Amino acid sequence: MKSKRHAIIRDIIETQVVETQEELAEALRSRDIQVTQATVSRDIKEMMLFKVPTESGRYRYAAPQQENLTFTKNRLARLLKDNVTGLDSSENLIVVKTLPGSASLVAAGLDQSQWPEVIGTIAGDDNILVVIKPKAAVLRVVKRLSQYF
Repeated sequence: MKSKRHAIIRDIIETQVVETQEELAEALRSRDIQVTQATVSRDIKEMMLFKVPTESGRYRYAAPQQENLTFTKNRLARLLKDNVTGLDSSENLIVVKTLPGSASLVAAGLDQSQWPEVIGTIAGDDNILVVIKPKAAVLRVVKRLSQYF
């Protein structure tokens, strides 16, 4: 059942603009798939869906394979400038604050930037945990990130 629902979700987000979990739940119900908001939320996490900007300036759900996520230096700079609102660090960790709904996209950009100090990222809705190695590189990465916002 879950794999069928995931296939239908993928079809929905590829064929129509879906901005919210409730819109996605309604689209599933219109296809005779009864779901709760909690189920839709879990599906979004399991499928690693994230929000991307539309031409109108709003945001819609997208799947990682659906989007061309090649982050050039200029695209990463624009992404950080447009979405990052602040940051803080402790030991070998940096917390990057973003606009609501944009943490996944910013984290993907950081992951694909291949900065040698960045081991990886974990994104929530509006916060990203960036793991840095070595610890001595944290200030350098904070400075690099700070120049964009």
